[in-house]
Amino acid sequence: MRLVIVTGMSGAGRATALKILEDAGYFCVDNLPVLFIDKFAELTASGNSEITKVAIGIDVRSGKALSELEQILERLAVQGIVYEILFLDASDDVLVKRYKETRRMHPLAESGRIEQGISLERERLVFLKKDADYIIDTSKLLVRELKQELDKIFIQNREFKNLMITVLSFGFKYGIPGDADLVFDVRFLPNPYYYEELRKLTGNDRQIQDFVMGYEMAHIFLDKLDDMIRFLVPNYVLEGKNQLVVAIGCTGGKHRSVTLANKLYERLQNQNDYGVKLEHRDIGKDAARGK
Repeated sequence: MRLVIVTGMSGAGRATALKILEDAGYFCVDNLPVLFIDKFAELTASGNSEITKVAIGIDVRSGKALSELEQILERLAVQGIVYEILFLDASDDVLVKRYKETRRMHPLAESGRIEQGISLERERLVFLKKDADYIIDTSKLLVRELKQELDKIFIQNREFKNLMITVLSFGFKYGIPGDADLVFDVRFLPNPYYYEELRKLTGNDRQIQDFVMGYEMAHIFLDKLDDMIRFLVPNYVLEGKNQLVVAIGCTGGKHRSVTLANKLYERLQNQNDYGVKLEHRDIGKDAARGK
């Protein structure tokens, strides 16, 4: 039997993850009283049960009983019942935004302040995050992207690393992304914008890619950037970081930055040590403004 404890920050997607696992054939139980977990696990792990895949949702709604969960999980391990912990997380800013959009109250926000509820929840869940087998930061994930990550782990049984790298192109004239961890400026490269036949194209078009990568300095930059990220990634993993945003910017975020972001993504995407996703924040803004 495969037993998964699904937990994490309120608003980070725990309920969504349970629904995804249920659709994948898992027997899902949400907010099972903590004191019942070991008995439930024993029953489903017995040879008499037809259930082979179980997901149990646990969150701070368990109240004071949550403090007993650590001992209960230790007992399961002693009994030889193998379990995995999936922890859904998101940045505080994203969690606050989600709560405000849904107009829901945080379960621990007794004073009405969401930020205080989030802070208290992080304190209560620290032991679960510390022991988690999988930590997924949903701050920038769409539901379909979360489904893809869960599919890799719980359906395809692929090895999972907790770091997700987002390669993000942007335009400096629209502002530097606030969530960027690393920012690189490629405005030193020749600009296709000044060639009328290339102006309306983007870095997703072959003509622009050939133009930008036709300069040796673009290849040198890409090699050095690739090398630096490969050096940084294992160190970020050791630090416990689970989300890395690499932002590459040019003037409008349409030509040079898109090309280099695409090329970096191609180099990183086949690695097994981390997940990689690609975003082009400003690629269509000039067109939307009629330029």
